[in-house]
Amino acid sequence: MAAALGPGAGSGSRQLRLPGSVAEVEASRKGPRVGAFFDLDGTLVAGYTALVHTQDRLRRREVLPGDFLRMMRLAAEYRLGRREFDSLIEAAARTARGQLAEDVEEMGERIFRQSIADLIYPEMRDLVRAHQRRGHTVVLSSSSLSMQAEPVARYLGIDHVLCNRFVADEDGVLTGEIERPTIWGSTKASTVQAFAAEHRIDLAWSYFYADGDEDLGLMYLVGNPRPTNPGPQLTRVAARRGWPVLRFSSRSPASPLSGVRTLAGIGSLGPVAAGALGVGVLARSKRAGVNFLTRYWPETVLALNGVKLNVTGAENVNAQRPAVFLFNHRNNFDVFMVAALVRDNWTGVAKSELERNPLAGPLGKLMDAAFIDRADSTAAVAALQGVEEAARKGLSILIAPEGTRTDAETVGPFKKGAFRIAMATGLPIVPVVIRNSNSVAGRDSYRLSPGTVDIAVLAPIDVRGWTVDDLPERIEQVRKLYVETLTDWPGTRS
Repeated sequence: MAAALGPGAGSGSRQLRLPGSVAEVEASRKGPRVGAFFDLDGTLVAGYTALVHTQDRLRRREVLPGDFLRMMRLAAEYRLGRREFDSLIEAAARTARGQLAEDVEEMGERIFRQSIADLIYPEMRDLVRAHQRRGHTVVLSSSSLSMQAEPVARYLGIDHVLCNRFVADEDGVLTGEIERPTIWGSTKASTVQAFAAEHRIDLAWSYFYADGDEDLGLMYLVGNPRPTNPGPQLTRVAARRGWPVLRFSSRSPASPLSGVRTLAGIGSLGPVAAGALGVGVLARSKRAGVNFLTRYWPETVLALNGVKLNVTGAENVNAQRPAVFLFNHRNNFDVFMVAALVRDNWTGVAKSELERNPLAGPLGKLMDAAFIDRADSTAAVAALQGVEEAARKGLSILIAPEGTRTDAETVGPFKKGAFRIAMATGLPIVPVVIRNSNSVAGRDSYRLSPGTVDIAVLAPIDVRGWTVDDLPERIEQVRKLYVETLTDWPGTRS
């Protein structure tokens, strides 16, 4: 892909701004007259939200088998070109007939939180935010129903949603019909045109991100067409017209391959644990066996799932051991990444809910980890005493000071527990800053996607001389290191 300056870029700029990149958007014309239109399925979200909704309703027996089979037949006929999209979406609307509109919207929000939020491409989220920073009018334009589109829009902070909507009677009960005209293909393009005219958007400066062949009409309307994970026809047209094509693999809907990778990673615990047991028996040391497990299992899980670590400051991992290793928490696999760096002679701190997990619970107890009840400060302090004792015996501590997983672009407030452990034991603090673990797994995902995660290990921080009185200030200074590192990543400074 050739580098190009985005519209409105200064002629003296030397930064390469590839079409479809955040840098291009950041160099574009400012203001609400520039529109940024985003499709939903296959563009913002990996896979089809309608399929996720149908699967959820089937599990809950909210869709009759006859209705489901009818929808599957219509979907197949649509794929074969024997049906129009209208018939497919009308069939979906009929399955909701008689339900309260507010109940259906609440269901959409629940399904989004449980199953769809982690399918949002992090690259697309970055592009949405880049357009928002430029003051552009950002619009989610989709043929999906409102219960599928609006939760995504709310999550991404998108104020404008053009989508298909249910018809409700005066009592708020769905009639089984949708508002006309159905938004699809040419009507989607005309809906966007009408919206642009109403909001005085200059389409010549605007962007459209979509994957479907049916979205070609909109691609022709805007000055910056951005085919995203495009279908075959859209791919051919993009090649002929020189449109930049965006393809992302950081998210994928549940598939046999991703399932096999996940099971292989988790399943590797068996042979690694067997090896650990043998090592422990031969050495007559529980810690020797645990060290074998913590040295090889995290590496195996990451390797089997195609996850690589790009580490800056690796020398700081072993500069002073033992230490309290702090890491910013983004998803369920962060601890595997930090463990792959620290390798052996460590234990950790986790939330109390994990103690009941059939995998994490026994493993944590084997490693003498502390399970903290965040709602009970007295019990939490008592649980940390065991970790302090382990630290005094030479074990490093792995802990996420935020206490919970947070959004990928923020650093949450730090809790005091990790810092109190460091002060009580005299161990140095080693900040481990993770930049993009969301590129391989969503916040609540239990599946990994192949990719490279950037990690910066900062120099150890001596806590000797810290006092209870100045602890809040010290904690904020450490947190500031994370914010500054994420803002100005080591090795990228000009």
